[in-house]
Amino acid sequence: MNAEYWIKQLNLQKHPEGGYYRETYRSNDTIKSNGLSSRATESRNCSTAIYYLLSGEEFSAFHRLKSDEIFHFYSGTPLQVHILTKSGEYKSILLGDTTGKNPTFQLVINQGDWFASEVSQPNSYCLIGCTVSPGFDFTDFELATAKELINQYPDYQRIITRLSFESNP
Repeated sequence: MNAEYWIKQLNLQKHPEGGYYRETYRSNDTIKSNGLSSRATESRNCSTAIYYLLSGEEFSAFHRLKSDEIFHFYSGTPLQVHILTKSGEYKSILLGDTTGKNPTFQLVINQGDWFASEVSQPNSYCLIGCTVSPGFDFTDFELATAKELINQYPDYQRIITRLSFESNP
């Protein structure tokens, strides 16, 4: 099994941040906007879930959400996740089966933190699931440009330049 197999098997489509995805769940229950602090002006589904696949030849560009997101590792090689927190801290976390070296199979990305990812081994892929709560809505998705993030996090220019787009597509 390789990336192409999973893209076809799971009927995945291109994602604007890079990689491929398909929504698999959207709760019928909703949260009214007044229960979401200042994060949203409209109600949101309580939770959503997707399959997400990244191949070794591409990256998921720095972006952020207005909701928390949980990554669940499924298949392939580990995913290197890069996080720039609201407090200015940089974190790099390896998600997946690291052959006995403290494997991490779930990872929480806090709402408002910028994050990007790449497959840890070229010529491979990583298949994960992503659960978002309150549920994902593209109006809550913000894709960063390299210039914008470098202004906020100048100490991390190298990783930002490598995992960001010059301008929004």
